[in-house]
Amino acid sequence: LAGQSNMAGRGKVDSLSKQTYPRVWMLNKANEWVLATDPMHFDKPVAGVGPGLTFGKILAEADTNVYIGLIPCAVGGSSIEAWNPDSIHRQTMAYPWNDAIKRTNIALQKGTLKGILWHQGATDCKSTNTPSYEAKLTDLVKRFRKAFRQKQLPFIAGTLSDFWVAWNPDAFVINQIINELPQKVPVTAVVSSTGLTGMDDKTHFDTDGARGLGKRYAEVLLKMKKK
Repeated sequence: LAGQSNMAGRGKVDSLSKQTYPRVWMLNKANEWVLATDPMHFDKPVAGVGPGLTFGKILAEADTNVYIGLIPCAVGGSSIEAWNPDSIHRQTMAYPWNDAIKRTNIALQKGTLKGILWHQGATDCKSTNTPSYEAKLTDLVKRFRKAFRQKQLPFIAGTLSDFWVAWNPDAFVINQIINELPQKVPVTAVVSSTGLTGMDDKTHFDTDGARGLGKRYAEVLLKMKKK
């Protein structure tokens, strides 16, 4: 689970957030496998409900023979530039790329990597950043695949929300780039955020919106597996 705050989750935690599922696990901050609950991420104290838990539960229900291991790696506020090797995200003092590779390699001791979920781009909605976003996103996919020696590793990117695009015209450009990714990079897919509900900050998905996003990621990955 990679990207920035809308992958990490900022939705309000409720009773459903703490309902565990026997075959849905997550790698916690201490790099230990525990039953998945929200908040799943620990990038910032405001971490809350994101798409990951719903995504995992739907996949587990689709195949009762598997265990789902979720690896939370998103960092709120991180630009795509922060996802370069050895790059630091000053706001959180995290190294998004290095940390994601390290945590995934730990997870691989107990399982097989089946895909990367990516939701990012809000921080790059600036006229200075949008021209290079496509090349950086394509490079990111290639680096993930090289790092884990999987040339066909599924990569699913989510579009920025309607409520973010409504007041940030550069977000429309980022969404165009994301939507065109499957035409340019094999074994990639896009999840649409259209219609999902947001918080009052006009930046983050609310609890229902985040869960709806997780459902869409699961449906897209299941569709990819059937091809």
